[in-house]
Amino acid sequence: MSEALPEMQYRHLGRTGLKVSVISLGSWLTYGGHVGNETAFDCVKAAYDAGVNFFDTAEVYSDGQSEIVLGEAIKKFGWKQNDLVISTKIYWGKANSANPGRPLNNNGLSRKHVIEGMNLSLQRLDLPYVDIVYAHRPDRDTPMEEIVRGFNYLINTGKAFYWGTSEWSASEIADAWRIADRLGLVGPVVEQPQYNLLVRERVEKEYRWLYEAHGLGLTVWSPLKGGVLTGKYNDTAAPPAGSRLAESEDGYVKGLRKTVGDDTWTQQLKQVAALKPIAEELGVTTAQLSLAWILKNPHISSMITGASRPEQVRENVRALAVVDKLTDAIIEKIEAAIGNQPVEEVRRF
Repeated sequence: MSEALPEMQYRHLGRTGLKVSVISLGSWLTYGGHVGNETAFDCVKAAYDAGVNFFDTAEVYSDGQSEIVLGEAIKKFGWKQNDLVISTKIYWGKANSANPGRPLNNNGLSRKHVIEGMNLSLQRLDLPYVDIVYAHRPDRDTPMEEIVRGFNYLINTGKAFYWGTSEWSASEIADAWRIADRLGLVGPVVEQPQYNLLVRERVEKEYRWLYEAHGLGLTVWSPLKGGVLTGKYNDTAAPPAGSRLAESEDGYVKGLRKTVGDDTWTQQLKQVAALKPIAEELGVTTAQLSLAWILKNPHISSMITGASRPEQVRENVRALAVVDKLTDAIIEKIEAAIGNQPVEEVRRF
């Protein structure tokens, strides 16, 4: 008999009434592409069975196929949408175009693409609405007022309940809120940034004042830094053949692959190696230690994990049992091992 999983925990999405599982399942780099549909269904089912209620996708993931697979999983298992929290993201919609090489208005955050992109995402998901829609990146060519009005239209027409941002700067989020407040509209309630033990500045420093000022929630991605924080690359000269890091054509992964062997890569592997004895002291994996460290942060509404096998889903969920083991003394050891805690600037007047 397999070991029982720890009970799932739920937090509010920032300063909203929406409750999301602290561990969520994303479909970036996996469903509709790298992972076959039946395996994807198994992973989604494993997450649901573990108490995950939050599932994240985007129009750009596998050119829309990830949305299709997630929608098919919901239908396959007969789940009620009111028991789920579904999010998608709008920005890169070139696959929507008959001419993907010249997508024009199928990219960006114009009112046209925000509305048309949302309609097409809902068609692929085969759902009447999503709970959260994100502006997948900032669009500095579109006026902020147009962006705010576009996402509020989605809310007012029942296509989404909340909107948020992904990898926006603190000043851009604040600008969106200023415009929303002036117009009596809804501002972005959640941001989806990269956050892990190796990437910390934005969440811990840049956004710091937004949590209180605007009740900003966080649904963070790449909690294991593309697998680096699992330790699986520490004893290899290069990413193993067949791995996503070795073969994926995704822009982020290709960028990460280019760092293999350079000074940054070498330093990160040293940091991960320094975490290993701490994980062993607690009787957990380095990956679970890294995930639990994220969950310790009260500003994290949900941590978006990926999985290409059901067992990976369950291993990630087991990180819940590690959070209480992260005492102040253990956190100090982690900080000493990583050595990258953001330093708050001291203003002199």
